[in-house]
Amino acid sequence: MVKDNDTVIREFNELVNMDAGELKEWLGKDESAGAGWGKDDGSGETIGHESGRKIVKILEKNASRDPEGYGQDDIDHMRRVVAYNKRHLAQEQAAKQDAHSKSAKSLKNWGHDAQKA
Repeated sequence: MVKDNDTVIREFNELVNMDAGELKEWLGKDESAGAGWGKDDGSGETIGHESGRKIVKILEKNASRDPEGYGQDDIDHMRRVVAYNKRHLAQEQAAKQDAHSKSAKSLKNWGHDAQKA
């Protein structure tokens, strides 16, 4: 069953615990670029890194995180972010235990700093 938009927005705002500036800074680091699965387009960018760039745009566009401030394209990506973060937080304890683990780096690309939680 697909979550309603209100639930997606609420969960996104709970799980994405980095602000736009923090996430943008993280995405500029080499360790961010190397975390996660590569895209199939030959760009060398990972799927998570691309997601992080989209999250930054969403956060910058609606810094107050007003539920009325999101468009459907935003919510569609937010739905992917929620699914990714929930799945990986449930499966991987390494992210919480080691900030330098692949899990922690990947989650940060998706806007969640496990060390903050």
